[in-house]
Amino acid sequence: MISTQYISHISLLREKVESFECYPFSLPAIHSFESLEPHPKVTFLIGENGSGKSTFLEAVAVSMGFNPEGGTKNFNFGTRNSHSNLADYLRIAKGIKRPRDGFFLRAESFFNVATEIENLDSEPGPGARIIHSYGGRSLHEQSHGESFLTLLMNRFGGKGLYLLDEPEAALSPQRQLAALARIHDLVSDDSQFIIATHSPILMAYPDATIYHFDANGVSQMAYEDTEHYQVMRAFLMNPQRMLDTLLGGE
Repeated sequence: MISTQYISHISLLREKVESFECYPFSLPAIHSFESLEPHPKVTFLIGENGSGKSTFLEAVAVSMGFNPEGGTKNFNFGTRNSHSNLADYLRIAKGIKRPRDGFFLRAESFFNVATEIENLDSEPGPGARIIHSYGGRSLHEQSHGESFLTLLMNRFGGKGLYLLDEPEAALSPQRQLAALARIHDLVSDDSQFIIATHSPILMAYPDATIYHFDANGVSQMAYEDTEHYQVMRAFLMNPQRMLDTLLGGE
């Protein structure tokens, strides 16, 4: 059956890897990784810091033609060459449809994207200013959380492939809920998301596929089985008990 999703299968060309003792192949999750199938709508990549989920997402983004530091496929800047060569070893199967829109969001380098937009808009040209596609107001004049939400609400236009690395980093719980609603609107407009996250709010999106990155590799997991959900639920059910345990209270 021919797939209609933008990315239908991601596999590691293990036979091309010269050594699994070198980064990024030495990361436990990558070391044993073979393949995964993203959900046609929303896929979450979860795991502890350093597990390899962001490195993997970055490699997928680069393989799809996005700038390693984030932005659209039209962005071509670099403040520091820090991305791994994992993209050279991935095989990505695509569907028959091509996305009309796309964006790679990296929370840690979104400041650089905002700066690049201002740099490009400062150069004379016949076209409209780029910032108009982002709501018309400088992203540097907004808080980190406001600029993230502005990106979701204004720049993401639907029928797109959106790769998000920890989008919740600057968002309050209320704004995470707003982001979740916007993601749903875009999914309803034929979009596909792959999101690396720690947020139990975001990963609650219904019918999403969750892949867990850990020392044993990459495995699919139900939402209620994730540590993120279980820890948050335990805390909210009895915060005093957990605080007593953590802080050595009676």
